[in-house]
Amino acid sequence: MKRFLTALAPAALIALSSVAPAAAEKLSLSTLSTYLNSLGTVRADFVQTNDDGSKSSGEVTIKRPGRMRLDYGGDNDALVLVSGGQVAVFDPGSNEPPQRFPLSQTPLSVILKRNVDLNAAKMVVSHREQNGDTIVRAQDPDHPDYGYIDLIFSATPVLKAWVIHDQGGGSTTVQLTKMSLGGSVADRTFNIRAEANRRGTPID
Repeated sequence: MKRFLTALAPAALIALSSVAPAAAEKLSLSTLSTYLNSLGTVRADFVQTNDDGSKSSGEVTIKRPGRMRLDYGGDNDALVLVSGGQVAVFDPGSNEPPQRFPLSQTPLSVILKRNVDLNAAKMVVSHREQNGDTIVRAQDPDHPDYGYIDLIFSATPVLKAWVIHDQGGGSTTVQLTKMSLGGSVADRTFNIRAEANRRGTPID
């Protein structure tokens, strides 16, 4: 009997291995580039986790290339607008115009550019699979000092989250839910100067 069981063991192992689920594989950079380039208008809810552990939430609207709007929930009326190659941060507690800086100096430029090519030389720092998701760490290859962004994709693929790592070593995580694609969004939705005028903090 023992010899019989021993003889069966290899066959049993082969049978089990044939039905075991295959290990998840990371999606290729070409597949992810094609997916990002296919995105036109995107709307989603988001939860943002800041470097100090504090959280905020709201709605994000993306209109590629080059435009994004982050409306924060609650009564604070905080807003981040991206358009015209600039990022503007509207602080509801300030009577000053929005803080502005070039989009090109932030890792968000990686996903908002007209043609995303994650295969470009020195753009991707790491590319791995974790719990069925594909995680890509990317940077501006000409300016790695601007920080980098982790893009987290489901196997479908769908962009689930991003993590921005800034020049100072801090990080901000934005998790996306209830994503919808397509539809029309007016360009004025992203107009920094118009929003500043509406708030009574015009830009010189």
